Amino acid sequence: MITLLTVVVPAYNEEKNIEIVLERLHDAKSAYNIPKEIIVIDDCSTDSTKRQVEKFRDTHPDASILLISHDVNKGKGAALRTGIQQAKGDLVIVQDADLEYDPDEFDLLLKPFIKNVADVVYGSRFIGGNPRRLLFFWHSLGNKLLTNISNAFTNLNLTDMETGYKMFRREIIQSIRLEENRFGFEPEVTAKISRIPGIRVYEVGISYYGRTYKEGKKINWKDGFRAMYCILKYNIFRRGSHLSN
Repeated sequence: MITLLTVVVPAYNEEKNIEIVLERLHDAKSAYNIPKEIIVIDDCSTDSTKRQVEKFRDTHPDASILLISHDVNKGKGAALRTGIQQAKGDLVIVQDADLEYDPDEFDLLLKPFIKNVADVVYGSRFIGGNPRRLLFFWHSLGNKLLTNISNAFTNLNLTDMETGYKMFRREIIQSIRLEENRFGFEPEVTAKISRIPGIRVYEVGISYYGRTYKEGKKINWKDGFRAMYCILKYNIFRRGSHLSN
């Protein structure tokens, strides 16, 4: 039985979006009536991100919001490690603070857990009939290339390894020793979950409301090369280091 969902929100200089994201998380309705705890990790923002989270928390006493602040900027992966370690929910999902993914679609990822057939669910931007903003051709091509190379090593047939929507059973994600500090989280966690005996991985179609660099997108071509490095690193050279001590 699922009694609590933990939403981990890594945030760095997201003053334009963070209140909207928190409002949408707060207001998102679930047909399964599962309460949420929201963990926001402010990764040493230099704008008003932290103050806005504090303001939202103070004005929404009914919301379960834990704010954790990093003293120095460590990167998205490091922020996720911090949040995942603090999670208390039966399930854990990552919600980027950039409005590219829709909290109203949590139920799409929850359904395989409700049916008790999944341990991890990926939300794919490339399957299903959900809306998907059309932006960068080379990003899309790079994503598919990285996904296919990752699949060749993990033997999973994912369509979107780099998706920001991944939902995990808490005991699964907390058992994995995560190391990447920046955007290498996606290939790292995919490589490591694929080596857990009997792991049940599902994929469902989701919407994607991508943003441009002018609108605040942070990932770039260098992160694509890092993702390739991480695929090789965690599938070949570090195969025995996937579980926490």
